[in-house]
This record gives sequence, C-alpha cells and structure tokens, in this order.
Amino acid sequence: MENIIVTGVRGLPLIRAGDNIAAMICERVTVEDGDIISLASTVYSKSKGYTKPLAEITPSARALRLAELNGEDPRFVQAVLDASQDIIMEHPFILSLLPFGHIGVRAGVDQSNIDDGMVIFLPPDPMKAATELSDEIKVITGKKVGVIITDTCGRSFRRGQTGHAIGWSGFTAIRDFRGDTDLFGHELKITEEAVVDEIAGFANFVMGESNNGVPAVLFRNCPPWTGHDSLYFTKNEDITRRLLKKACPS
Repeated sequence: MENIIVTGVRGLPLIRAGDNIAAMICERVTVEDGDIISLASTVYSKSKGYTKPLAEITPSARALRLAELNGEDPRFVQAVLDASQDIIMEHPFILSLLPFGHIGVRAGVDQSNIDDGMVIFLPPDPMKAATELSDEIKVITGKKVGVIITDTCGRSFRRGQTGHAIGWSGFTAIRDFRGDTDLFGHELKITEEAVVDEIAGFANFVMGESNNGVPAVLFRNCPPWTGHDSLYFTKNEDITRRLLKKACPS
C-alpha cells in the first residue's frame, strides 16, 4: 500500500455567495483519480448563500424562552429552531436533529468565519452537495474524486471537538468488517469502521479551527474499502437519543 498523502488547499480567498468552489480548488491543487477532497461545510454554505442576517430574524415565543434559559441571542436561537427537524434537548444547549439525519449542537448554525451579525446554516442536503462538487471537479479536470463535506462537532463522554462527515460522495461511509477474521482467525461480528468520519477528523486537524485559512484538504492514495452508507442510527436504534428525549422533554 502506498503512503497516504495529505495536502491542505491553501490560498483560497474569503468565500462569498456565488463563488465556484470546485474551480477555486482545482486552480490550487492538481487532482488525480481516486483522490478525496474534504471541504468545510461553512465554506460550501457561504458559496451557496446559506447565510442570513440576524437582523432579519424575528424570534418566536419558544426562541425567547430558550434564549433566556441558555443565555443566547433569541434571533440566533430562532435560526437554530428554523434549521431543526426536532429538538432533542433544550438545556444547557440546544441539541437538534436535522432533516438529513445529522444530530448536532444548535443545528450546526454558526457565527464564526463570517461577517458580524450573520449566521451560517449547514447545507440542507450535504449528500447532494458532495455529489455536485465531485461532478463539477470531474467536468473541470476529467478526474473522478471523492468528496466529504465536514462539520465540527463535540462528542459525548469526551472533551474537545472533531471533524465529522455530514455529506460524502464516491465511496461508502462505513467500512464493514463483519464476516472477516482477525489475526487469530476469530470472525468479526460487529466491527464497522466509520472511515468517512476518520478522514473528516484528520482533515479538521489540517484545517484548524481559527484563522488557518485552509478550508479544504486533499487525500491521496487512500486504499479502497467496501461497506455501506448507514452512518446514522435510526430512531429505534439510537439509545442515546431516546434517553435524552425521555429525560429532557421539550
């Protein structure tokens, strides 16, 4: 197996609505068939105009209540409610289920790396976003690359944030080892590796979380894998979600 090469895409300007992210990336790095490009969701959302001024948001009674409860701007809270399909937990922070299956704090609505008084929303369909970006790169370069759209998330039971995949294209999210054997010949019965999140996590390490200015990362020579795309637990499978909803009824 060849060594995996990881390259931050540097020199991208501050992204504005209407910018062609695929072209900007291809101007700065040479892509090859089989490469994987990991892109921060905030950059994609800014290019597509998934942003809104706080001044245009009118908070509802629920937003006012949650804002007072959590010490937040009620307009920001309303943006979170608008982006959420369901609220799993209201306090000490809002934990949201999004329409595409992701569960995140404050629905992934962000106020960093954008002009003051604005909020950024996650792409409404990150899987479609990843596919479109891959297709655009194929048109520009003739090369077929995989794409991951990432978001930075906290984790239960551990301090600190990591990059997570919210959309992907060109490969399966899960590498399924079930039915394989380990070094001692034991059959693996439950091992499913979330490769897409592992790549997203390392991409986040390269991107940084402040002013590094590296919103995209290219991975080369990742070995192929087989598996499936059932990254998110269903409602019936997700024990944590059920317990939180029971303990923190909204």
